[in-house]
Amino acid sequence: MNAPIPPLDILRLADAEAVLANIASQLRIGRVIPYLGPKLTALSAPSVPTSYEALAEFLGTKVALPKRAKGNPWASAQHIESTRHRATVTALLREAFAAPVEPGPLHRYLAALDLPMIVDSWYDGAMRTALARATNWGEVQGITRAGIGEDRWYRFYDANGVETDKAGAERWTTLLYKPHGGIAPAGNFLITDADYVEVLTEIDIQTPIPDIVRDRRTERSFFFIGCRFHDQLLRIYARQIIKRSSGPHYAVVEPETLTKNEHRFLASEEIIPIALPLPRAIEVLTSA
Repeated sequence: MNAPIPPLDILRLADAEAVLANIASQLRIGRVIPYLGPKLTALSAPSVPTSYEALAEFLGTKVALPKRAKGNPWASAQHIESTRHRATVTALLREAFAAPVEPGPLHRYLAALDLPMIVDSWYDGAMRTALARATNWGEVQGITRAGIGEDRWYRFYDANGVETDKAGAERWTTLLYKPHGGIAPAGNFLITDADYVEVLTEIDIQTPIPDIVRDRRTERSFFFIGCRFHDQLLRIYARQIIKRSSGPHYAVVEPETLTKNEHRFLASEEIIPIALPLPRAIEVLTSA
């Protein structure tokens, strides 16, 4: 028998806007870490996939996929890797995200705040582009371990896209964390089922989460915007990234699209849902 769905207090209208204004004030003092998702990229109307479903569709236009893989980007990528080569998967992801994505108002707003950390869960380079005018920042990206022959889970890159190390990263004012990789600067992608099997074997003990991320989340809360958690993989990643941080956490949601599992996830992680259209939420945040 399925467990009952726990109650969830969804903030709406004036209450939602008041909470967003408070989140904006907490962002400005570095108390809140923004966690960005692909729906934020979609607002820039780019020529790249802006959802996991769209990414799966793109892969399906390039390679004939079995029925079980269609609509699932991780299974699609795994099929391509298994029947062709990892290099084919990487080439297709680079093609999918080759078009530059213009940073939106929220990207530029966040880039100007000198935040301790920004988490960007999608593969495009809009947030990196927005940070180009910042004075002291760098990036850490999750990487596939397929074929690299190294015991590494992530790589560091400075503002110029040059690979660096943990010691250099410690000096950055702002850390951009791309847990699933990204098109820029080096085309790192966590995407296949096999990629995530490796990560998930150790993510509960936090090994794939960089030390600097674990340090900077301490005593801070998270704000999810442009994100969905309709797949177990996305929920696991978010849960492990916010582990041992400090609430309250918040998420901009569309209540009518929430699945039962998303509902349970928000409740179990004590993430307060804010029901506002994404453009309005960004307007409130950037003008508060």
